[in-house]
Amino acid sequence: MSIATIRDVAAQARVSIKTVSRVINNVKTVKPHTRERVLRVIRKLDYHPSPSARGLSGSRSYLISLLYDVTCAYYATSVLTGVVETCRAAHYQVLMQPCDYTSPSLTEEVTRNLRQSRADGVIVTPPLSDMKTLKALLEEQNVPFVRIAPAEHADDRRSVYTDDRESCARMTEQLAGLGHTRIGFVIGNPDHAAVAHRFQGYRDGLRKCGLALDKKLIVQGYNSYDSGVECARKLLQVPVAKRPTAIFASNDEMAAGVLAVAHGLGLAIPEDLSVVGFDDVPLASQVWPALTTIRQPIPAMAAQAAELLLRQLRGEPYDRSGHVVESALMFRQSHGPSPERGMIARARNQRRATA
Repeated sequence: MSIATIRDVAAQARVSIKTVSRVINNVKTVKPHTRERVLRVIRKLDYHPSPSARGLSGSRSYLISLLYDVTCAYYATSVLTGVVETCRAAHYQVLMQPCDYTSPSLTEEVTRNLRQSRADGVIVTPPLSDMKTLKALLEEQNVPFVRIAPAEHADDRRSVYTDDRESCARMTEQLAGLGHTRIGFVIGNPDHAAVAHRFQGYRDGLRKCGLALDKKLIVQGYNSYDSGVECARKLLQVPVAKRPTAIFASNDEMAAGVLAVAHGLGLAIPEDLSVVGFDDVPLASQVWPALTTIRQPIPAMAAQAAELLLRQLRGEPYDRSGHVVESALMFRQSHGPSPERGMIARARNQRRATA
């Protein structure tokens, strides 16, 4: 089968090539019935405009640059899933740009990549989305951009994020409602500023349930499995009376490390210890027992970020309702009643069975 060309579209739609180009470029002067006829033919012929050819016809390249940190491969893949579909529908292509957020030459590398790609706009993922130097660079070069999950939420027009703080408060309340009064918390990597909202949510949940904040139950992690293991040892290798009955980790990788240490110490999950995480990456369903966690809507945030960016590029008014995407609590087998409440329930069940 031959590949459809813009001439084929123009011929079947009975319009000029220039009109087809105007429809593709979303020029507002095209009459609605003409636009719909051209779009029907585009769908029928499965026509895909060439980004390079379109870029030559005007000042646009029809490329969106996706900046991501090289240490966050899974996150970048999830973002790409959400961005590609939205951009494809608008006839844009996505160019992934790996970055090292610790590199002293980061801004020079981004500048060079933007110059070479001629990208029309940029989507920035964490932890890059929290870098003030990168934000200043894009503003200085007048490059439209949208940031995913930045720590500060003042710039709604150019950022998309989830309700980390609120969802973590709800999860903490769930644990407290099951009788847990000693709830440990593993803080995420401080370089990922948005995860600070998760710790704030944990504190909010404790406060709402009337539980005091115990600094001995709080440890600093770095988002990795190994750091989860190290943090779990600090929390669990203490006398039973000082040990938490539940541990809330800022991401699933660290929660998996907590599970491993608990198994090694002979603790039953969730009878002796409840463990919960954040993100709902595939690992959360692969560990044993399956991890109770908070599903971060990464593809949905990415799709919304792409839509916000496309609105900028089309000069459309900003819709203030689109910058927050809600997360969801995913209840699985790694959490349950506190040991004390569980013992009471088991004793009650035994009495009923022998009655």
